[in-house]
Amino acid sequence: MTTATSTTTNVREEAEAWFRENWDPELPLGDWWQRLADSGWGFPAWPEKWFGRGLTSDQVKSVQAARVAVGATGPPSGIGVMMAGPSIVDHGTEEQCKRFLPDMVSGKEIWCQLFSEPGAGSDLAGLQARAVRDGDEWIVNGQKVWTSGAQFSRWGILIARTDVDVPKHEGITYFVIDMDQPGIEVRPLKEMTGGATFNEVFLSDARVPHENVIGEVNRGWSVAVTTLAHERNSLGASGMSAMAGGAMIGENDLTRPAGKPGGGGGEMAGMAAAFGGGGDLIKGLPAAVGRADDKVLRDQVMKIYSLMEIARFTSLRVQAAAAAGRGPGPEVSTGKLLASELVRALRDVGLGALGAHGQLMGEDTPLGGMLQQLALFSPAISIAGGSDQIQRNIIGERVLGLPREPRVDKDLPFADLKVGTQR
Repeated sequence: MTTATSTTTNVREEAEAWFRENWDPELPLGDWWQRLADSGWGFPAWPEKWFGRGLTSDQVKSVQAARVAVGATGPPSGIGVMMAGPSIVDHGTEEQCKRFLPDMVSGKEIWCQLFSEPGAGSDLAGLQARAVRDGDEWIVNGQKVWTSGAQFSRWGILIARTDVDVPKHEGITYFVIDMDQPGIEVRPLKEMTGGATFNEVFLSDARVPHENVIGEVNRGWSVAVTTLAHERNSLGASGMSAMAGGAMIGENDLTRPAGKPGGGGGEMAGMAAAFGGGGDLIKGLPAAVGRADDKVLRDQVMKIYSLMEIARFTSLRVQAAAAAGRGPGPEVSTGKLLASELVRALRDVGLGALGAHGQLMGEDTPLGGMLQQLALFSPAISIAGGSDQIQRNIIGERVLGLPREPRVDKDLPFADLKVGTQR
């Protein structure tokens, strides 16, 4: 099997040879994803032991280029493989990896993230969902919100408070919870895009086996930080471009031909199309709206494309850290800030380029309404995974060494705090 000691050129040649030999656009999507998972070419940066090849960032980029050259559909995308999988690999046991990873990387099971709460968003450690030990199980009660894809999910990564007598960061445990049980109610939230990507989730005496604790009891914050770092990286421009090569789990029929575009779409499809394929939509925007000779518009597009390339470089730094055995660090906050800037810039330039057509929605509008969908969804990129303000705090404190913001709750037991919705 290819390893990190192989040259980038050799990896590109080996990957392209494999894709040419194995890619079949008529193969059912589920079968293709299984073939990708078994080969290690679907997630080549993951460890060889867990469906990867342990490749460096440059080698991963060459694998992606090889796949694109062949025209093969990429691996499944979504919260499972972008966030849950890497966190389980980093902090879970071998048994947990064996249980949860196979059906994740092959797209058979959908995952969601149960982190944010009505009173715990930017201050995520102020969460109040409680988990109480009951023999070999934990009983969970509380409410989560902004849970993408919960209505489709088989599993959820959940953080809940398991000790109120210690400071808030120290009494949190990280679980994998079965979403298909009577104690969980999912209510979709209608967005201004017309879709319902997000949900609120109510947990009423929901149960989790103790064997589904990832990491140590009351030490789940460090696992959550790993997940958040992967989330911020996935919400960067590089993560959105990855969506273009694969497909969001939950929006696809695993029996359809792998080479046929899925029926899913909406705002995330717009993100993927905008930032995927080398930024083809961005580069081709002037021509697409009949203004190929407009020098002002071309200059605006060039600036967006240049910003996208900077974001790609930032992503390579993240991948290089992972390949060297280091978890994602504060650099992911830079990538996420760049993504926010990119989406806002494309929103403004795109709607300006469309002119009066930018006020319309629907598939019969220019570019199928993709830019309008992106514009309506753009505020979410500045909020999801930690707001822009939180990312600037992280960069200031952990990268630039600026003084940390005052924290009066650092050493106080959570039970003594008045936070969020607690009264």
